[in-house]
Amino acid sequence: LDGARLCNAIVAKKESAQEYGQLFDSISLCLNKGLGCPAGSLLIGNAEFIRKARRVRKVFGGGMRQAGYLAAAGIYALDHHWDRLAKDHYHADQIRQALQEKDFVGNILPVETNILIFEVAGRFTPQSFKQKLEEQGIKVMAISPTQVRMVTHLEITEDMVERTIEVISGL
Repeated sequence: LDGARLCNAIVAKKESAQEYGQLFDSISLCLNKGLGCPAGSLLIGNAEFIRKARRVRKVFGGGMRQAGYLAAAGIYALDHHWDRLAKDHYHADQIRQALQEKDFVGNILPVETNILIFEVAGRFTPQSFKQKLEEQGIKVMAISPTQVRMVTHLEITEDMVERTIEVISGL
């Protein structure tokens, strides 16, 4: 399993990591998406799989000397940021509520975690909507000719969410 956003899914679905572990032979778990670690991921699997993965990593020149500081950051992220992922999901839902009130917003994909994807129509294009928000210091991404993507994360504060809602409401 490519678990780039697995932590968010586990928290959103109120499931356990063990449940996912029973379904897959191996899992790659990203520590920087959602958990706010500066870099790193975990590879989870049985002992034979990990032994082979280490061998492949060495063959390709992978590995770092003195990587303990990154490991410490990963441990900190797992210990301190896992439970707060629900706050990111809540922030995304608050923004969704503001968006659904606007006449220029079409279909909003279900917001289950910290990612919002929605259609923009009428007086805005995704690009012009992006530009309008960027003028207010809010970063979004135009991902298609009709859609915009927004993501909440560790560095997005409650004040920033309130400001984003205020800007959207004023459009």
